[in-house]
Amino acid sequence: MDADVVVVGAGLAGLRCAAALVEAGREVVVLEAADAVGGRIRTDRVDGFLVDRGFQLLNPAYPAVRRWVDVDALGLQAFGAGVVAATEQGRVMLGHPLREPGLLPGTLASTLTRPGEVLGLLRWVAPLLRPHRGPLARVLEAHDDVARGEALDRAGARGVLRRVVDGFLAGVLLEDDGSTADRFALLLVSSFLRGVPALPAEGMQALPEQLARPLGARVRLGHRVTAVGRSQVSTTEGTWRAPHVVVATDAGAAHGLTGVEARATKGVVTVWWSAKRTESSDLLHVDARARPTGPLVNTAVVSDAAPSYAPPDRHLVQGSALLGPGRVVEEPAMRRHAAELLGADARGWEVVARHEVPDALPAQPPPFTTARPVRVGDVVVCGDHRDTGSIQGALVSGQRAADAVLAGTA
Repeated sequence: MDADVVVVGAGLAGLRCAAALVEAGREVVVLEAADAVGGRIRTDRVDGFLVDRGFQLLNPAYPAVRRWVDVDALGLQAFGAGVVAATEQGRVMLGHPLREPGLLPGTLASTLTRPGEVLGLLRWVAPLLRPHRGPLARVLEAHDDVARGEALDRAGARGVLRRVVDGFLAGVLLEDDGSTADRFALLLVSSFLRGVPALPAEGMQALPEQLARPLGARVRLGHRVTAVGRSQVSTTEGTWRAPHVVVATDAGAAHGLTGVEARATKGVVTVWWSAKRTESSDLLHVDARARPTGPLVNTAVVSDAAPSYAPPDRHLVQGSALLGPGRVVEEPAMRRHAAELLGADARGWEVVARHEVPDALPAQPPPFTTARPVRVGDVVVCGDHRDTGSIQGALVSGQRAADAVLAGTA
């Protein structure tokens, strides 16, 4: 079996790489071990509910999404552009004043009495507020390459509003110790300022399915790759020969196939509950108390933002907690914490699904770089572990891999 290029893995990076190569006229085959495309992006249908494997959102402001995804076709359902946080003084609300003017009274009430805390956060995000030319990532290269916790400390960010920001970012970065590179944290904050995260009408898996559709039969599911050589790929279904091989798997699988450095990863557990009624809210809720009363990094009534995720007579609630050494996360504690943060009564909540994703995101401590080399020996490697740990990073990495292949065949 022969092709110009064999792409191993049908996640976002592999699908984008394959599409770019096909557009350039190359004969491509994509080999995927699973029974569906998407990699870590999967959606299950359970009793009329849509439940993604891990609470994920799509930010339409990502440049790669705007360039390579038909966003309108996904039927995006946006969350509110804000967050509600539990504090020792009661609930605090922060919202984008332009995108969510209805949240302005609550935002003003939370900030006007804390001018020093606001000033500290403004000092932290100052690199985003200054006029600049060129990509923000390049601008941030002049910014100190430190962990976000240290950067917030240096800016004098403290108090309740600092804990709200920490609580929100814990669910985005999947860490609650401030260890992520500040440059990457600021890149994500910038994306939230420019766009509102949302869910496709058919679940997050609709994104990779859209990317895979033009590839048609070039995508071979159920083909587990066992070895990769210079011009040969061995699978459970046979051997493929090709002048070029792209490994577009997660970091662990890429290490096993190519020997490329296996970056540390961060994990998350998400529980989805069916509820008859809840307090209505399309906002994310976090715990910003100095001593949180439960394990969750966030919770939300998903069906309030994305009605397609639940049957008409039910609500769908999610709660997510971090996985890692020494962390034991039990469903009853997650349910109690979710109900407390939402101000809801959890009696009658029923578990729809529980998903543990131990390798949800690559860790991104300083020193930070937005692009690691994609050519590794005789093969090309891509995935969000070669770029930024995000949908943006996965898509860009796939394009860079295609460019590397094309440069080698020009």
